[in-house]
Amino acid sequence: MKFSNTVALAGVCWIFVGAAACAQEYPARPLHIYTSQPGSGSDVVARVLAKRLPETFGQTAVVDNRGILAPEIAAKAAPDGYTVLFYSTPLWVSPLLQTKSQWDATRDFAPVTLAVNAPNLLAVHPSLPVKSVRELLALSKARPGELNYGSGSVGSSSHLAAELFNAMAGVNIVRVPYRGVGPATVGLLGGQVQVLFPSAGAGLPYVKSGRMRALAVASTKPSALLPDVPTIAAAGVPGYEADTPLGVFVPAGTPAKIVAQLYQGIAATLQLSDIRKLVLTQGFEVVASSPADFAAWMKSDVARWRTLIRDKGLKEGA
Repeated sequence: MKFSNTVALAGVCWIFVGAAACAQEYPARPLHIYTSQPGSGSDVVARVLAKRLPETFGQTAVVDNRGILAPEIAAKAAPDGYTVLFYSTPLWVSPLLQTKSQWDATRDFAPVTLAVNAPNLLAVHPSLPVKSVRELLALSKARPGELNYGSGSVGSSSHLAAELFNAMAGVNIVRVPYRGVGPATVGLLGGQVQVLFPSAGAGLPYVKSGRMRALAVASTKPSALLPDVPTIAAAGVPGYEADTPLGVFVPAGTPAKIVAQLYQGIAATLQLSDIRKLVLTQGFEVVASSPADFAAWMKSDVARWRTLIRDKGLKEGA
């Protein structure tokens, strides 16, 4: 994932001059940020942002956890810049898994910024006799269908990352479904499954404690979260990438000027050194891409997952 972290000079205006001087009309009241369930990555980062956004915008920001209903609620909100959605991959992947969806990511939302990103890890139980991606590939090809991986629901980051690995590496590591990546992690720690593709933030504590072995990260370049761990692409599966991105959206039809103001303010806040450090402790790295860059990236990501979902015959609830 490649984006420029350069924040426009207008963003500096938000920090040093204040919202009132930079935009006389917007924002004039608190922002409402809808996100997923409490304790999720999007919830944690949204609250980190919300705490500091008053310094940037001159208005408070309220975080509202609505889980899978958040996109549906945000899609129906007035396009005035006061309703913000902070969400991850399910926003644009879930509709690909359903015959009828309550929202369409490209039709119903305007992208503001890809705020942060966490690469997935390729992790294994310490008892599995492999210490590299190439060794895992050799073992899985020697024992086709015998190794298994744990994942959350169909279409979750941990599930798609594993199926993409199977497809690109030409292996058959069998899925064991769990109700979420948390229970799947417990399954790996207990030895019920051998392989897991958690986000870096979720897997890092167990890697550091030795209860999980990280073979590689799924980003296109080494991650600051695990600088000594190679990428999957460099370690045996060229072109592989899977991550847990968190993006900011507003309802479609929101004026471009307001989208630009939101981007400038949020990006400037994310670039503050203490925010960058705090986000990193949660397992994420700051991206802060422009609306145009985020829109182009989303288009590419939707096409990639649509192809995988079609080729694998994946359906929600399966």
